[in-house]
Amino acid sequence: MRSQLAIAIGAISGFIAVAAGAFGAHGLKSRLTPDMLSTFEIGVRYQMYHALLLVLIGVLLGRGSENSTLSLAGWMVVAGTALFSGSLYVLVLTGQRWLGAVTPLGGLCFLVAWLAVAYSALRGS
Repeated sequence: MRSQLAIAIGAISGFIAVAAGAFGAHGLKSRLTPDMLSTFEIGVRYQMYHALLLVLIGVLLGRGSENSTLSLAGWMVVAGTALFSGSLYVLVLTGQRWLGAVTPLGGLCFLVAWLAVAYSALRGS
């Protein structure tokens, strides 16, 4: 993953998180149970945290040569956001409960991303 791509995807993901949060607060609040609204908000929150992480990864990639560990971290954030937040959004909006089985895969991608960033920092890249 290139620096500019990570920053662009992170910024777009942050934009989507803000839009989804506003949609949840204003468009879904009266239509969902409190539990389902909470589930939607978790998806938004994790998407925003990881949008910021992706921007940070892009900045770190831009500071030096291409780093395969940081690049992996970036792609894991992208996959994690799609699987974790995406599955929660679709679950809430469609009621398809089987998507709850996909969410932990996204969480696993997030964990790999954070460990890859830590590894990259510790090895001085």
